[in-house]
Amino acid sequence: MTTATRSARTDRASVTREAILTAAERLFAEHGVFAVSNRQVSEAAGQGNNAAVGYHFGTKTDLVRAIEHKHAVPVEKLREQRVAEITGAAGPATSGTASTDLRDWVSCLVLPLTDHLTALGNPTWYARFAAQVMADPAYNKTVTRDALALPALVRVIDGINRCLPDLPADVRTERNIMARNLLVHTCAECERALAEGAPYPRSSWRAAASGLIDAIVGLWRAPVTPTAESDQKDTP
Repeated sequence: MTTATRSARTDRASVTREAILTAAERLFAEHGVFAVSNRQVSEAAGQGNNAAVGYHFGTKTDLVRAIEHKHAVPVEKLREQRVAEITGAAGPATSGTASTDLRDWVSCLVLPLTDHLTALGNPTWYARFAAQVMADPAYNKTVTRDALALPALVRVIDGINRCLPDLPADVRTERNIMARNLLVHTCAECERALAEGAPYPRSSWRAAASGLIDAIVGLWRAPVTPTAESDQKDTP
């Protein structure tokens, strides 16, 4: 086999993989991961071979992870840039001290995602795909585990935690889950409205990001009401 032949095959495989990723992301976003078969993905990707998904990606879980990875990489790069700006790593003019402003850290959580969605153009399906995956217990843990291996995201979570030193651990865990759901599902609703040209309170991703940052900051700073469970934990 010549070098040119191998290169042509590699190019075809790359095109096929991208077609499958695009088709799967759209179908999963619109119908949910469980409801869509590999055969439907192959057909939507224009592949006559119904085994194309398995050949190029393996299991459906592998396909879901590949879609997430496709978006996680550029989002993580954007997050690295924003974290650098607030931790004094962006250039010599910075103070070298990490920000202690909660809004700065929440912005590092929200803006990389909304900026990525902006760059993709309209329509997009990634936010709705992420919401479907989050709602599916078969894939939620896998994707969440992968996300928590991203260094910049881990730094953002740590930065948020440092801004709230007095927040009880159980409340911190609970609000982290709430913030993640608020971010993903609000973006999914905004994405749907933008794609369909439907009315929505925010007319752009940057406007949606501003509202999300306000809401997530408010969520983290909300008062903590003692409960019977917390009283029992505090009892010797």
